[in-house]
Amino acid sequence: MAILKLHGGKQATCTRRVATVLHELQVPFELIEVDVANGAHKSPEYLKIQPFGQIPYIDDDGFLLYETRAICRYIAAKYPKYGLIPTEPKANALFEQAASVELTNFDPSASKAGLQLWIRKMGYPFPTDDKIIADNLETLEKKLDAYEAILSKQRYLAGETITLADIFHLPYGVFVTYAGSESDSVMNRASRPNVARWYKELISRPSWLAYLDGVTTTTAY
Repeated sequence: MAILKLHGGKQATCTRRVATVLHELQVPFELIEVDVANGAHKSPEYLKIQPFGQIPYIDDDGFLLYETRAICRYIAAKYPKYGLIPTEPKANALFEQAASVELTNFDPSASKAGLQLWIRKMGYPFPTDDKIIADNLETLEKKLDAYEAILSKQRYLAGETITLADIFHLPYGVFVTYAGSESDSVMNRASRPNVARWYKELISRPSWLAYLDGVTTTTAY
């Protein structure tokens, strides 16, 4: 069987999320870098595969798939022994609830603030906006108060075992800590000890640490 090909950017946020899940599941993959800087993702050939002109997409032995969360769900379903998507009906319902929480309550503000903070940290020559950052971090603070209530009762968002719903919080959960001191960032508030505990667990996982310097082809674990 051909090795899975991940078409994306070495430093791109969504490529990093997919690579983290691939590493978590010990799936070998080859990174095929898309030259976004020169518009390769908007070329006619690329748009035939990804009509929105976005990265990443995967080619799994001829099966093409785009959208980050869909890719991660596909990989987790293909390798079910790792349990990143629970199959027991009640556990699966709790997973879906947690995944919905991430998508609707975390990602909207975390991605807006996080992307701007990441652009600044990387030194990219793109404009950023202090108000966008401040407004979205303020919203995120309130959302994380609800996370604290959930995580005070259980280790992870869907229960006592890690699932994709937790991993989906990377990389934006890290990027929002670039505002001010990381030790007192939105993810590390003393007033939210369970969020801080959960966040530290996520960023300590080998799957996250593997690509701190960017995603690379990984054929062995």
